[in-house]
Amino acid sequence: MAAPAGPEDDRVTSWSHPEQVDGYLARVGRLEPRIAGEQALVSLLPAAPHSLLDLGCGDGRLAARVMDACPGIREVVAVDSSPAMLDHARARFDGDRRVTVRSWDLADPLVPLGEFDVIVSGFAIHHLEDRRKRSLLAEVALMLNEGGLFANLEVVQSATPELHREFLELIGRPDDDPEDRLTAIEPQLGWMGSAGLTRVDCFWRWRGFALLAGTAPVGERRGAADGE
Repeated sequence: MAAPAGPEDDRVTSWSHPEQVDGYLARVGRLEPRIAGEQALVSLLPAAPHSLLDLGCGDGRLAARVMDACPGIREVVAVDSSPAMLDHARARFDGDRRVTVRSWDLADPLVPLGEFDVIVSGFAIHHLEDRRKRSLLAEVALMLNEGGLFANLEVVQSATPELHREFLELIGRPDDDPEDRLTAIEPQLGWMGSAGLTRVDCFWRWRGFALLAGTAPVGERRGAADGE
C-alpha cells in the first residue's frame, strides 16, 4: 500500500519544492475529515498545558489550533525539515514570542528539543521508516512531562489495497506520496505502549486517517530512547 521502503537518500524530496507545498496546503485545509481529526485531537488536550512541541509542523496549522484551545501555553517549539513549510509557519507566527520555529529532521534525535506538556504531530511521522518511528516514540515518551499528552494525527495503512485506493480518491490524491512509509495502527499502538506511554489508543479514525494518542505516566520511570 505504501511505496516500497528504500534508502533514505533515494527518497524524492518533494517537500522542498514550494509548488508542492503550496498545492498541498491549498487542498488539505478544505478536507472535512482532516478538520474532524484536528477537533478530536483538541478534545484530548490536558486542562492547562504550558508547553507544546509540534513535530513536522508544516505551516503551523495544528500548533495554532492547540494554542487557541489552550491559551495558557507559554512556550511552543514547531519543527519541520521543509524550508517552504517553515516559511509558512514563520509567517503564521510572526510576532508571537511564545513560538520558536526551527528546522529539524524527524530522522534526527528529538531529545535536545527539550521537555513539554504536549507533543503533537500532524501527518508527518508516516514519512519515517518503522525502525525510526519506534525510536521516535521512545524519545517522545522521555520528553513528555508527567501526565503530558502525545497525539499523532496520522496517515495509516489501510486494510486492503482497494480500501487504500478509495481513500486516495476521497482525499483528492492520484497516488501515494513517494515519501510515504505507511504502517498499520496496531503496531504503532504497541510501540507507544512499549515506550512507556499509558492510556494508549486510536481515538479517532476515518479511512486512512487516524489519531493515535497516549499520556506520560505520573511518578513512574518511562521507556528508553532507543525504542527497545
